[in-house]
Amino acid sequence: MGDKVKKVTKVKEKPYLSQSVTAFFVMRAPWLIILMLSNTFTSLILSGYEEQLAALRDGALLYAFIPMLMGTAGNAGGQTSVTVIRALALEQVHPKNIFKILLKELAVAFLLAITLASVCFLKLYFLDSLYAGNITVRVALVISAVLFIAVIISKIVGCLLPLFAKAIRLDPAVVASPFMTTIVDALSLIVYCSLSVTLL
Repeated sequence: MGDKVKKVTKVKEKPYLSQSVTAFFVMRAPWLIILMLSNTFTSLILSGYEEQLAALRDGALLYAFIPMLMGTAGNAGGQTSVTVIRALALEQVHPKNIFKILLKELAVAFLLAITLASVCFLKLYFLDSLYAGNITVRVALVISAVLFIAVIISKIVGCLLPLFAKAIRLDPAVVASPFMTTIVDALSLIVYCSLSVTLL
């Protein structure tokens, strides 16, 4: 049993240039297939809210900001994910440090969320309204509030996924980042559509 564990460890620690194309394919393909299928959730979420959003006066405008919200949330989560993965690789942190890491990332997330949401509101109300005149204070507030929530969510997911992957002996670099994007996109859309329909 001990020999088998050593062999598996050696395979995982094999240098990048020494690994074959087939090995990379076998390691990555299943995850990409799972993620491709799971990405249909975002389409289903939008379809579920389509009629309600279309009924809103600002429905078309709200659709226009979905890429910005999902992209910003994905970038924020990606920063955290890469930072935690690097710390795990350098053995600076371990899955058992989960609560300390989570508290630190939550503090960072809160500061970033406030900053991004504030900049977003100012941009929407003072710049975007010049060429899209129907951006009201309420619309700008809803979009900025969703951005705030999405950044917090993305930081939490980006922090936890690499730790969970490491804890169950999966490669955080292969598993965590793609799943983080899928989860953050779905949750951000749910928050965006729910708040828009409720408040607008």
